[in-house]
Amino acid sequence: MIRWRKGEVTAIRREWPGAVELDVVVTSDEPAVRCRALAYPPLVGRPEPGDEVLLNTTALAMGLGTGGYAMVVAVPNRLPEDPDGPGHLVKARYTPLQATVLGADEQDSDFHEALREADSLDGMPVVVADLHSALAPILCGLYADRPGVRVAYVMLDGGALPAWFSMSAARLRELDWLAGVVTVGQAFGGDVEAVTTHTGLLAARHVLDADVAVVAQGPGNLGTGTRWGFSGVSAGEAVNAAAVLQGRPVAALRVSEGDARERHVGVSHHSLTAYGRVALSPAQVPVPELPGEFGERVRDQAELLAVRHELVSVPVEGLHEALRACPVRLSTMGRGLEEDLAYFLASAAAGRHAAGLLK
Repeated sequence: MIRWRKGEVTAIRREWPGAVELDVVVTSDEPAVRCRALAYPPLVGRPEPGDEVLLNTTALAMGLGTGGYAMVVAVPNRLPEDPDGPGHLVKARYTPLQATVLGADEQDSDFHEALREADSLDGMPVVVADLHSALAPILCGLYADRPGVRVAYVMLDGGALPAWFSMSAARLRELDWLAGVVTVGQAFGGDVEAVTTHTGLLAARHVLDADVAVVAQGPGNLGTGTRWGFSGVSAGEAVNAAAVLQGRPVAALRVSEGDARERHVGVSHHSLTAYGRVALSPAQVPVPELPGEFGERVRDQAELLAVRHELVSVPVEGLHEALRACPVRLSTMGRGLEEDLAYFLASAAAGRHAAGLLK
């Protein structure tokens, strides 16, 4: 289940809010090997060069793209201070790294009164996406048409649990492209913690005062190549949550012209399943006006969703330029902007449509 190793920190490579990337020598291997490691200081303290660290090397051994780090489990010779302050929400429950956080919706929170009877998003647009990599291009499309709006990112727990893992979310937060990150379910480390997707959306509206919410899982989604075995089914559940709370769900299509897997070419089967089968409430589905035969394929595939949802044709003029100006690096499944332009245009089109709902 877990590959345990001991190591020694040799250097700090870089850091961003909540995370530190390290060079580590795995001393328990023979011969010793060097690797990258990632530590979350709020959980384990801040490792320094020369520290012995306990590592989980499972994802590294598997060669995972997003999770290809040795993860620092503990700095055994220099333990961090005990946490203090309120909070009794336990996340990553009953794992060795379960952590207590203060939830916006719990009794000790300053926001408990605001959320206790909260039951409406007041018509707030809620853009739902399958992959974490859609977050930045959605924002590009949104801000291209409506600069200055307040956007909250509601991070589901289908991918990475710590929000700190996302360098893009940290950078977007730093640039005020995000008013805040809300981590829900077993996810943690956001500016605001919440128990469920529903209270996470309500916190986005009533705690962060967001005009728009973007909902997606964290980095590192899981898929099995089966109809139902992928973590992105939560996108359909998020549509239901947004609708029952009187928001305006906008279902961003996962579109690809660069994916080698047939099930993801055009409109991904993830979108067709999550929105076509899991989402029981109607949403608006932005369909990007892509050119040529590929664009026709996307429009034809999207028609399968018209039984339940409202399809909205969205022009993509100007979105390529907006994506090129994105302040964070755009990448999905290892492909950059020009390698899978259709993916990023479809996400940006969803942002553009959400911007139009604010007029």
